[in-house]
Amino acid sequence: MRRSGVLMHISSLPSPYGIGTLGKAAYDFVDFLWEAKQKYWQVLPVNPTGYGDSPYQSFSVFAGNPYFIDLELLQQEGLLLEEEIQQCDFGGSEHYVDYEKMYTSRYHLLKLAFSRSHLKENLEYQQFLEENRFWLDDYACYMAIKERFGNQCWLSWDEGVATRFPMAMKIYQQVCSKQIRFQKFMQFYFYRQWKALKQYANEKGILLIGDMPIYVALDSSDVWANPELFQLDQKTKRPIQVAGCPPDGFSPTGQLWGNPLYHWDAMKQNGYQWWIQRTAMASKLFDVIRIDHFRGFDEYYAIPYGDKTAENGHWEQGPGYELFQEIEKALGKQHIIAENLGFLTPSVFELLEKCGFPGMKVLEFAFNPWEDNMYLPHNCGKDSVVYTGTHDNDTVRGWADCMPQNQVEYAMDYLDVTQKDQLPWAFIRAAWGTASQLAIAPMQDILELNNDAKMNTPSTLGWNWKWRMDRHAITPELAHRLRRITEIYQRAAY
Repeated sequence: MRRSGVLMHISSLPSPYGIGTLGKAAYDFVDFLWEAKQKYWQVLPVNPTGYGDSPYQSFSVFAGNPYFIDLELLQQEGLLLEEEIQQCDFGGSEHYVDYEKMYTSRYHLLKLAFSRSHLKENLEYQQFLEENRFWLDDYACYMAIKERFGNQCWLSWDEGVATRFPMAMKIYQQVCSKQIRFQKFMQFYFYRQWKALKQYANEKGILLIGDMPIYVALDSSDVWANPELFQLDQKTKRPIQVAGCPPDGFSPTGQLWGNPLYHWDAMKQNGYQWWIQRTAMASKLFDVIRIDHFRGFDEYYAIPYGDKTAENGHWEQGPGYELFQEIEKALGKQHIIAENLGFLTPSVFELLEKCGFPGMKVLEFAFNPWEDNMYLPHNCGKDSVVYTGTHDNDTVRGWADCMPQNQVEYAMDYLDVTQKDQLPWAFIRAAWGTASQLAIAPMQDILELNNDAKMNTPSTLGWNWKWRMDRHAITPELAHRLRRITEIYQRAAY
């Protein structure tokens, strides 16, 4: 059954408090999707953001982002006062996130709320601690000790606690006990609010698609607590090789992501338990999981640690189908979308077919007038998920402003429009008209925004992950327009 949906990250929702949250605006967005007869809401990773504020560089792949905890919901529980919230500086713009202000203002308020909470005898809280002990204890301890060391990565901590020497761990757990409890408090409230929002969406017939990055950050509790699962030097604990992409036409020196690579042999020896736990957690948060950089499970690009570019990397063999077999044995069949963009080898297509996951098609990659490429709408088969663009792309309007004239003209001819400003909805119409089982458009394209609203430019720092939607952007007219095109192409839910 063909369906459609919208890509819109939580941080991009409007709110008076500097960043989108799991409060009223999130529920209003669900209502908009329902009015527009959409079936899916796709978000980016909801983990705590680390270096560069990227949701793909997180302090834990299991933890939730405390910035998304809604302050008004805490106020309703008596944990915050309205005047305390109003006194905080959340930044000067309703349209962009000021992450520095978030760090100072948001945590100040969350610590106030924590000081007034009485969770010790709360049965829901105790159950949460028990169910999440496999990651939560390490994460809370990591973040508390990290604060103790001026928020530096664990490689810069004292050797005893960096290497988790039992006596050092015991000392720091005692010294940091209050901060550890604060971290657990934040995770409890994130997951509590997320669960309520997901239930509301599901009751409306809307399913959540969540993003699972293939790699984890070096500066994370995941690596600190499980060094044996990563390619680290056993003496220094520093990575031997790191992740990235090779040079190509878009990046002559490649992309140096810097994430530590997995020690797949070690993971195989324990039955891929870490991946099974991670997938199980994601399946609780989301109805569908989009796995980022799927080709890395077939072959992954390994770059020597310390290199300044990705030019000296090489390809190594990934776990392949065996990993997904073990996940399915443990958890049953999972609803997964594979991000299979970039240069793909025949073995990647074979792995995708073996797993039975739909791959991605992106229309912004389609309009090369000199070839009949696989992203053109008429080449998008039913075993795919088609996007107008992704969080790493220009908005369609921005694409039209930046691309070579011959490609833009070809797109206009193909889509039968005469003006560039018609392209955003022409792309949406084309995506909805494909045979793909699912069509997704970023909210920026539905709003016909230019590249000021672009979410991320890969391999850059400074202005990424900041965009927020105007609080007046969603209107009944917009919902009607999206609903009508969804009905025309028989993708309407409900």
